[in-house]
Amino acid sequence: MTSVCMLRSLLMLILALFSANASNWLYLAKLSSVGSISEEETCEKLKGLIQRQVQICRRSVEVMDSVRRGAQLAIDECQHQFRNRRWNCSTLDSLPVFGKVVSQGTREAAFVYAISAASVAYSVTRACSSGELEQCGCDRNVRGVSPEGFQWSGCSDNIAYGVAFSASFVDVRERSKRSSAGRALMNLHNNEAGRKAILSHMRVDCKCHGVSGSCEVRTCWKAMPSFRRVGGVLKEKFDGATEVEQRKVGSARALVPKNSQFKPHTDEDLVYLDPSPDFCERDPRNGVLGTAGRRCNRTSKAIDGCELMCCGRGFHTEEAEVVERCSCRFHWCCYVRCKQCRRTVEVHTCR
Repeated sequence: MTSVCMLRSLLMLILALFSANASNWLYLAKLSSVGSISEEETCEKLKGLIQRQVQICRRSVEVMDSVRRGAQLAIDECQHQFRNRRWNCSTLDSLPVFGKVVSQGTREAAFVYAISAASVAYSVTRACSSGELEQCGCDRNVRGVSPEGFQWSGCSDNIAYGVAFSASFVDVRERSKRSSAGRALMNLHNNEAGRKAILSHMRVDCKCHGVSGSCEVRTCWKAMPSFRRVGGVLKEKFDGATEVEQRKVGSARALVPKNSQFKPHTDEDLVYLDPSPDFCERDPRNGVLGTAGRRCNRTSKAIDGCELMCCGRGFHTEEAEVVERCSCRFHWCCYVRCKQCRRTVEVHTCR
């Protein structure tokens, strides 16, 4: 019995390490640029890539700087969306970038995978539309007159190319292993949910043409939402994520809600396999920094409030002086002049 438990523990460890490695490409965000890869600085030297990603890098060297920008975009947006939570997407200078938090099948890992897949699709699409990449440009399939009567024109964002590249680059490790593994299925689902957060919120931008500013003719094009909007959508999906488990459905393996009373999740929802830790105490081995020293809101009853953020340990209160712009006046033409005002505020930090 003991040997069976040891074997099971070893298997879980291997699966955890495999899952963590799947997001190691985010380490590209630590680099200043990967746009000038030469014979001396080859794709093989880019830390965090698996062999299949190295092969994609060789075929699409010019796209890799967009991938780097996407990695940074994912980290920045994660830290913005979770700035008031116990786990605030803190990063390490080692692999994996988010620590072992992403090696577990938690809802935090679900968000990291979703926002990362979305960020690559977003960054590559933006590079296509701006003319940075030779192998793609604007979406030329959006042409003609719409049912609403406007003319499709301009540079529609080539989201199809960005999504396809994200799927090939980000999903490659999950697809190269046993796709029936529960964690691989979870990662692939959340990756796709991240990309759908862009696809489902594409907008139509238009420009009017006519005499004296009239709108006799409108030319329109499809544009991506802001990435802040994408992050907000995925944060809402995080809050309503579905706990799932792997079951055999017919001849295939699938993820189904752990609680049978819950309705099945959609392709746009986030799913997770394991409960999250409370993130209260520092645990360097697992990349958890704890909440000691974090600022909190004394009057809030939400997760950013001192009671919840500090996990019941209490908090310190200090006075601090802040400098702000005040008494701003507009001067013709064309600048604003402000004074600098100082005021004392209370700062609360967790014990």
